[in-house]
Amino acid sequence: MKKKMVGMLLCAAMVVSLIAGCGNSGADKEGSKAEDVKKADDSGKKVYALVTKSAGNPFMDIIAGGFTDVIEAAGGEVIVRHPEAATADAQVSVIQSLISQGVDSITVSANDQNALQAALEEAMDAGIKISGLDSATNADSRQVFVNQASDAEIGKTLMEAIYDIAGGEGQWAILSATSQATNQNAWIAAMQEAMKDDKYSKLELTEIAYGDDEPQKSTDQTQALLSKYPDLKVICSPTTVGINAAAKVLQDDHSSVKLTGLGLPSELAEYMGDGDDKSCPYMYLWNPIELGQLGGYTAMALVNGEITGAEGESFKAGDLGDYEIIKAKDGGTEVVLGPLFKFDSSNINEWKDVF
Repeated sequence: MKKKMVGMLLCAAMVVSLIAGCGNSGADKEGSKAEDVKKADDSGKKVYALVTKSAGNPFMDIIAGGFTDVIEAAGGEVIVRHPEAATADAQVSVIQSLISQGVDSITVSANDQNALQAALEEAMDAGIKISGLDSATNADSRQVFVNQASDAEIGKTLMEAIYDIAGGEGQWAILSATSQATNQNAWIAAMQEAMKDDKYSKLELTEIAYGDDEPQKSTDQTQALLSKYPDLKVICSPTTVGINAAAKVLQDDHSSVKLTGLGLPSELAEYMGDGDDKSCPYMYLWNPIELGQLGGYTAMALVNGEITGAEGESFKAGDLGDYEIIKAKDGGTEVVLGPLFKFDSSNINEWKDVF
């Protein structure tokens, strides 16, 4: 993550633009607004659709802002769809609607790795370019996936944080999103692989709980973990919704249990610090604005014929730089944004107003 002042100002401007209602990303949900029901040949513009995981997810909103800004700056038109629920069925309904609208591209953050395949294959058969973003479909359901960081790197980084915060031993738990979320499951699997190292032998994973990326359910699951495991030392939540809910529960309850994972600086700033009164010593993330931008550049490269999604191809993603398409572990291909960035009390104030 490049922490240059110019970049921070640009990122802040994107977020302000998003909040003010940039593109169609703010309130769109399952179904269609009349102004969005446009085919590519109606206006002469290429039409790029983004299907997020669900409505009410701040991380998805910020991704949508970055995605929208780069495409609109290049003269394209954007449709953002936020399904009402974080389910595959809700996303399938949205995808089928977009197929009927004749969009040029669909980028999707999948709620289920396999359940979207029939709908996305139908879209590809109709000539629509398909890419994944943030959470991958299976390889047969896309041309390329835009990944935020390698699964192995995320798993290893989070395990090292748990080890450090727990003092090398004791009970810990995971608060995930949905049990079908492909990115969450891949990161958890990478954490479990890292745990095979003898270094982590004194750490006990008690439970993987699922908050379904819903604030109230994530709150309830955190409270249940505290009740079930009185000796719990650390909760790791690799989801922005879950970590925000858990941070509030732990801090409000003056719990000795500490928290780490993947979170938004704007949401975690008040919970971050080394003191007993703070629930999160530190956490990680990548820049979701840049992730959305890379998703937008990738979609445009597909539509413009600059890439097909094949391994070894490369394209320029604006100010983000040049990216090469590489083989993904599921047999498909991907582009990777970059490494994780650590947020703690020393830098959180610099980033909390950016995203």
